[in-house]
Amino acid sequence: MKSIVKAKKKTNRSLHANLWGDPKSPLLKREYGPGQHGARRKKLTDYGVQLQAKQRLKTYYGNVSEKQFHKYYVEAIRRRGDAAENLIGILESRLDNLVYKSKFVPTIFAARQFVNHGHILVNGKKVNIPSYMVKVGDVISIKEKSREMPMVTAALESNLHEVPSYLEADSKFGVKYAFVPKFDDVPYASVMEPNLVIEFYSR
Repeated sequence: MKSIVKAKKKTNRSLHANLWGDPKSPLLKREYGPGQHGARRKKLTDYGVQLQAKQRLKTYYGNVSEKQFHKYYVEAIRRRGDAAENLIGILESRLDNLVYKSKFVPTIFAARQFVNHGHILVNGKKVNIPSYMVKVGDVISIKEKSREMPMVTAALESNLHEVPSYLEADSKFGVKYAFVPKFDDVPYASVMEPNLVIEFYSR
C-alpha cells in the first residue's frame, strides 16, 4: 500500500498536478518534478502542453492504456457534439471510475482491482471488467459478501471527495448512474483540458 501511495505522489509531481486532491500531496510543497535533482519547470511547447494534458487525463482515470485511450478518442470524434465533452462522458462511464466516484473504495487504482476481483455487480450481475461501459439507468452495487471489507468501510466513511450529482444513491452499497456528465459536472481536483487532448490526437 505504501508503494502505491508513493507512486501516486511521484505521478502528481511529474505531471505538476494534484490529480486526486490529496491534502498530503508533496505537490503542495514542491515546484519540481521527481528525481534526484528535480528539474525546474520549463516552458513547454504546444505539443508538450497537449501531451501533458493527455497524460493527466489518462492518469486520473487509472493509467488507461494508450491503445484504449486512443480508442476513446476515436469514439469521441465519431459521436455528435463536442468531441472533448464526448471524451469526458466516455471516460466517466467506465465502471472502475464510477466505483471510485461512488466512494466504494479509496482510489481509482483500488477500484480497478476491486472490479477485477469480482466484488461489483451491475444490475445485479457480476461484472469484473474495469473498462466496462456503464449505461444511464444502470445500478452499480457491492456484492453482499464484500460489503464488510475494511477498505470499503473506510472509503464510505471518508470525506476526501463527495459523490457527484450523476450518481444517485440506490442504497448504502449501491448507486444509479443517473446521467452521463458534462465536463463541468465532474469534480476534478486539478485542471483538466480535454480540448487539448483532442488537439493532440488531431495533429
